Amino acid sequence: MIKKITAENFKKYGRIIEYSGKHPEDKNANLFCIVLRENKKSGWRIAYLVLRDRIIGMLEQHPGSFESFEPVHGRCLIYLSGKRNAEIECFYLDRPVILKKGIWHGVVTLTPESEIKITENADVKRMLWKLKTPING
Repeated sequence: MIKKITAENFKKYGRIIEYSGKHPEDKNANLFCIVLRENKKSGWRIAYLVLRDRIIGMLEQHPGSFESFEPVHGRCLIYLSGKRNAEIECFYLDRPVILKKGIWHGVVTLTPESEIKITENADVKRMLWKLKTPING
């Protein structure tokens, strides 16, 4: 018999990758939670992002970590740049990607919300680049 995966019937094998954190009062806020983190400082973590941003005012980068963006639901765009204050390119995020270390990035949704699985270094450092003009997805 084929079973539908539920949190209950799957827990002896692992866990479902989904948003399981608290929902804030602000219904427009993005939701982000760590789904799995290795206890080792040099390990990885898996996160789940419920993206509601349609405009971004900054890009971020992680100089010491690769980062995956794996779309699960909705339609979204990813903005990328190799260097701060350089050209920013936009891609339709319709398949899983891995960003190199130090790539500037930001994501916006084209639907009311998009859901993205993210994998990155457990001890990720974050740098921000405030854009002169916000980007409207």
